[in-house]
Amino acid sequence: MRNQYLIPANTKKGGLIFGIFMPADFWIAGIGVGITVLALAIMATANVVDNFTSILGLLPALIAVFLVFPFPNYHNVRTAIGEVIAFYSNRQKYVWRGWCSSYEFKDK
Repeated sequence: MRNQYLIPANTKKGGLIFGIFMPADFWIAGIGVGITVLALAIMATANVVDNFTSILGLLPALIAVFLVFPFPNYHNVRTAIGEVIAFYSNRQKYVWRGWCSSYEFKDK
């Protein structure tokens, strides 16, 4: 094929847990849920449970699950946010070349 090749779309899924999650994702979700369980237990024993404190107690788990939620064309929301921050904070020329690598890079 004269050094032309197509990269399969699922090349990185083999190294992920369940084909979706990295170990750091489990840590983030576990810590968020653990903090939520601890906060709700403390609120229940202190008898300060109302709507606002319940939402405040659930907030760590909601944020953690949101960050590790799978996102199309990226690994998850956390990765997508990191890519957006890197795109806007780095002074670099981003050239989209697509999935096929059948050309040589020529710097102008």
